[in-house]
Amino acid sequence: MTTQPPSAKGQVRIGARGSKLSLAQAGHMQRRIAAALGADPDKPDEVAAAAPLIVITTTGDRVQDRRLLEIGGKGMFTKEIEEAMLEGRIDCAIHSLKDMPALLPEGLCIAAIPEREDPRDAFLSLKAERLEDLPQGARLGTASLRRQAQMLHRRPDLDVRMLRGNVDTRLAKLEAGEADAILLAFAGLKRLGLEHLPQSLIDPLECPPAPGQGALAIETRVGDCDAAWVRAIQHHGTTVAVAAERGALAALEGSCKTAIGAHAWFEGARLKLIVEALSTDGQRRFRHAGEADLTELADAQASARDLGLSLGLAVKADAGDAIDLS
Repeated sequence: MTTQPPSAKGQVRIGARGSKLSLAQAGHMQRRIAAALGADPDKPDEVAAAAPLIVITTTGDRVQDRRLLEIGGKGMFTKEIEEAMLEGRIDCAIHSLKDMPALLPEGLCIAAIPEREDPRDAFLSLKAERLEDLPQGARLGTASLRRQAQMLHRRPDLDVRMLRGNVDTRLAKLEAGEADAILLAFAGLKRLGLEHLPQSLIDPLECPPAPGQGALAIETRVGDCDAAWVRAIQHHGTTVAVAAERGALAALEGSCKTAIGAHAWFEGARLKLIVEALSTDGQRRFRHAGEADLTELADAQASARDLGLSLGLAVKADAGDAIDLS
């Protein structure tokens, strides 16, 4: 195990996965964090000195031939990075919030959530503009049980194939004809400058994305959760919306073994939320929607989480044994 030198005074060491998307996300936040620490975000040397990037390979990156649920779930993208933080080798980590388990290791917290990118799923195909246009029995590539279940609910004739790998790998498999269509997070494509690739985008009200999709999470040790640089990159509206989505995730005991979607958005001061869970074959779908007026509330984040918890519990009560809540 490589030991990093202690952090210099005022320096924030950032841990990130080595994928192109992870480095793009981490690089964007590296400049924001460096600026909050007083560095010039347009001077790479100052940025690297104030907020150095440390690449950590995770189990989820190494194992590409199996679904996440077969190797330990979402935590396989965060475990090694969190260990490095608890051991003091890094000071924070940049994650896709949708990859974060509902419960974090003791001593760590999600300290900040910057402004969210587009949360929708993107539909990519060389044969069709929309899911509805795919031929009967078409092969859909995805490693997500949520996407599998939602698409089978709409198109039970589809042949869903397990398709893992980074964005480039999945695009190459689509090009090679291993699938007739694939689904990717539109936020990731935008961060990689590939927003022109999707044929269409999936309606988030009809098919809610993963809780937290499109948002980044800055994870730190509990003692750093209220640091000045953390507060400088926090986005209130995004934080409140994803609190509702992750409340639903917690109520449904969500992991990669459960097909859960949640989408929260603001209409004025009203926070609206749709939560759903499906059987993995898509045949059964359980949905609840609700809203909360946050105008007069002192703790909007807690109220949003309560909304998510209540809707998640309602879905869970309806579903019973129809969905895997293990």
